[in-house]
Formats: sequence, structure tokens, C-alpha cells
Amino acid sequence: MTDGDRALELIGRAIRMAGFSHIQSPVTKSQRADTNRFIQIQKKTGYRGSDFLTVKHGLSDGIDFDCIGNVITKDRTKHQLAHQGFLVERQAGVPKGAKVNGGSLMCQSLDRQGRIQNTTLMNGIHGLWIEDITPLKPSETGRQKLYKVTLQMTDGRSLQLELQRTFSTRNLL
Repeated sequence: MTDGDRALELIGRAIRMAGFSHIQSPVTKSQRADTNRFIQIQKKTGYRGSDFLTVKHGLSDGIDFDCIGNVITKDRTKHQLAHQGFLVERQAGVPKGAKVNGGSLMCQSLDRQGRIQNTTLMNGIHGLWIEDITPLKPSETGRQKLYKVTLQMTDGRSLQLELQRTFSTRNLL
């Protein structure tokens, strides 16, 4: 359970950072208008129909970390934006024909050359689903968005635990 809580905290931190722009290198209003530039959800593209979450944000004055604990520096950005992604893939390293105990929750970030790298956060994942639950009010378009994140863990035979949290963006105008 603590691994699941940790994974949800990493996803939540990424959602909260979506669209962050340092005051010294601000994102223009036209760039901010397209919130899909900063947070994207690809539905049913992963293992067993799991969703894929991609978040982009600028760097702060402090020390920023990606989802696996690497310090995010300018060389770990693309177009001055850090990239973090969360997806579930078929569990790696399982021999063909062997029983699979769920998939692997993967963290996606940029290496020092700005290339995407995938790292396993945890195994035994049945699914990851992200739902935009922002109330639809035309006057608030482009403001904070709410996302419900559901992480299901399994031992391969049955569903063991479902964790669910709701997170809000902080940096979208």
C-alpha cells in the first residue's frame, strides 16, 4: 500500500506542477490558452486499457525533481519544459508464457540529452485511470482543473487494492 500511496503522490505532484512557468521566463498568454500543452491524458492506451498521463512544466528557482528523483536541470528539458509521464506497461522481464502478476507502473522523464526515458516505479499494477472531473463552466475555461486518479494493484489472481485520489492543477490560468 505504501508503494501505491507513493506513486499517487508522485502523480499528484506532477499534476500540481502542470503549466508552471518561472516569472523570469514566463509562458505567453497564447501558450497558456492551450492547457493541453501542459497536461494530456491518452485514454485506454496502456496495459489492460490503462490511461497515459503526460505533464509539462517549467523549472522553479529551487530544486525540482522528476518522478524518479533525478534533479531536473535545463538539460533535462525540451523547449524549456520538464516532461513527466505515467503509464502502465506489460511487466518487463517475464518469460514468454509465464503468469504475469499485473503490469508495471512506468515513470517517463527526460534524460540529460532531452530524450524520453522510461523507468519502472512498481510492479503488480492492474490499471491506472485518470479522469478530468472539472466542472464544466464556460466562464472558468482555462482555470484550475481537477483530476481523479485511480490506481489498482493486483497479485495477478485478484484485485488486491484500489487507491483513488483527486488532484488539482495549480498553475493553469
